[in-house]
Amino acid sequence: MKLWAISDLHLRYEETRKALLALRPYPNDWLIVGGDVGESDDHLRFALAILVRRFARVIWVPGNHDLWSVPPRAGTIGASEPEPRGVAKYQRFVAICRGLGVATPEDPFLEFPHGPGGKPAQIAPLFLLYDYSFRPDEVPIEDAVAWAAEEDVLCSDEVLLHPDPYPSRAAWCHARCDEAERRLARAAAEAPLVLVNHWPLREDLAILPRVPRFKVWCGTRRTEDWHLRFNACAVVFGHLHLRATHLRDGIRFEEVSLGYPQNYDAQLGVEPYLRQILPDPRG
Repeated sequence: MKLWAISDLHLRYEETRKALLALRPYPNDWLIVGGDVGESDDHLRFALAILVRRFARVIWVPGNHDLWSVPPRAGTIGASEPEPRGVAKYQRFVAICRGLGVATPEDPFLEFPHGPGGKPAQIAPLFLLYDYSFRPDEVPIEDAVAWAAEEDVLCSDEVLLHPDPYPSRAAWCHARCDEAERRLARAAAEAPLVLVNHWPLREDLAILPRVPRFKVWCGTRRTEDWHLRFNACAVVFGHLHLRATHLRDGIRFEEVSLGYPQNYDAQLGVEPYLRQILPDPRG
């Protein structure tokens, strides 16, 4: 029995949909889906309908693309209906997950039996967003987006990811962090945790060589030490489209993105890009 993870499927691309359809079954294993499945209900349903048949258990967290409110194309069914925004969009995706038996950040943490030392670990799916604090100290937080724009970097979230009913994305982020801290403190006293969040928990992991200032939209400094505070045995994230294993304080941080078609070989399918989280593949 193994725990696998993958994120950033971006199912608006036909290549990725075909690759996912070809994924073989893992009937005894669990899968973490680390956000950015796609922008629409159809993308999420397509992915989860496949994955719940391939794996014994599926856990989902949202990414920024999942939270986008994209205006419907003219002439499409339901084009006159407004796309839900902010919390309402997130809650709709949570409802889709629950309808398919998929665990979300709104559900109790799950116990996975094969954690460190052969003892159970808890899987803690999180939804934390970002607060623009991944920036140089000399840049005021209110100038973070302008600082990124100096190098022609602007995230589409600024147009498509709405924080309603919160006054800002940062306020939504802080509310999510407050709630998560309370839950994690209780759970960490019971068993080691696998922390799962779409955005990296540490600024030193938000390294994007081609667009370094994109890190503004990559997380919050509030979570820098959560792997230590909350007894983490592994941390799973995506968002960067830079698959890698990092060690911080002896704890694995696994970036598990698939990404856009240019970020992987679609002819190989999805399977080679699954990352084993537990048991620790290092032995």
